[in-house]
Amino acid sequence: MFKKILIANRGEIALRIQRACRELGIKSVMVYSQADRDAKYVRLADEAICIGPPPAAGSYLQMPAIISAAEVSDAEAIHPGYGFLSENADFAERVEQSGFVFIGPTAQSIRTMGDKVSAKQAMLAAGVPCVPGSEGELPDDPTEVRAIASRIGYPVIIKAAGGGGGRGMRVVHTEAALLAAVQMTKSEAQAAFGNPAVYMEKFLENPRHIEIQVLADNHGRAIYLGERDCSMQRRHQKVIEEAPAFGIERALIDRIGQSCANACQRLGYRGAGTFEFLYENGEFYFIEMNTRVQVEHPVTEMITGIDIVQAQIRIAAGEPLPYQQSDVRLHGHAIECRINAEDPYKFIPSPGKVSTWHPPGGLGVRVDSHMYSGYTVPPNYDSMIGKIIVHADTREQAIARMNSALLETVVEGIKTNIPLHRELMVDGGFVAGGTNIHYLEKWLEQHADAHK
Repeated sequence: MFKKILIANRGEIALRIQRACRELGIKSVMVYSQADRDAKYVRLADEAICIGPPPAAGSYLQMPAIISAAEVSDAEAIHPGYGFLSENADFAERVEQSGFVFIGPTAQSIRTMGDKVSAKQAMLAAGVPCVPGSEGELPDDPTEVRAIASRIGYPVIIKAAGGGGGRGMRVVHTEAALLAAVQMTKSEAQAAFGNPAVYMEKFLENPRHIEIQVLADNHGRAIYLGERDCSMQRRHQKVIEEAPAFGIERALIDRIGQSCANACQRLGYRGAGTFEFLYENGEFYFIEMNTRVQVEHPVTEMITGIDIVQAQIRIAAGEPLPYQQSDVRLHGHAIECRINAEDPYKFIPSPGKVSTWHPPGGLGVRVDSHMYSGYTVPPNYDSMIGKIIVHADTREQAIARMNSALLETVVEGIKTNIPLHRELMVDGGFVAGGTNIHYLEKWLEQHADAHK
């Protein structure tokens, strides 16, 4: 096992990884920007090294600064968390070349799964069901592009091969709009990702977003830890996540989950990963794989009892997975609400000083946050300041528990989206279960007048 790990991230995930290290008897080294010098995890770290100014481009995205910090602190491994450099294959490669262990998959795995076209081809080869679409990158010939769209059937969606985060995609309903949409998406993809390649898929009208959590070691073993429903989204950004997914047959989940575990073995994948699917009319369609720990990993931890971050560290240290698929048991229901420093209905970021922070507590309530009273939320990063996670025997009980936890939470000095979460916990559609990925945006439109 490692003696010292450098954590190349910030916010709640930095504290989450630090806690995992502490339980394993591993010292933690925190890198931080000047904006985060007063963060809780910086104060709690065994060592802390400032690597640059507040903008991420000058600090958390600076590979040489992070690797230098690992060198001067004698760290043995680097945990990238999520976001920033976590899915950057060049970073993973440079970490390993510099003599450190990258706590994540190989650079080759990151490259394969980071490109949507190669990821889809790898999944098709591994027997994972995919959305009907083009066999790879769209050709330049307009006639061929039209023929592909005709074969798939309208509506179709044009996606950037190197895209993510909801950017670089465009829905097309008619042949007349097709070629212009392809060109615009190519231009967007080049500007945003440095890669103009695009591909085409069938556009599913009202799917749910279901994802499968996997763990794979360096000894040929891979398992899946059930599924999560992340359909409550706004502009492709998840707002509420839960596990397990409501109303989907266990046998179907097990079949898809096993296909994901088999794909990991076929690809030689190592570490934690998430296979994301669209689910509609009883069918699963692979859309992408995230080669890192997910924001919503706690709901899976709550229903399985497996510490996913510790598993990442153990796998990176060369340990075999200590359990087989038959050892994975799902217990009860878990829900996570992402708490953001923003206007709850206009979604305008609300950085500033937190005058009061009172998190909820009680049986089955977990809070992953780096907040404290007097902390100043910087304006330089993502607005998420924490997550409230609850676990109960049933979904109905979990919703009631989350409702209670949200009512108990006090954040003063800045705006947060807690009022939105409180409304959603008593919304008829959410309570009934099985909402699709468009539900929340339609809900916000319908309630716009009430929130002016």
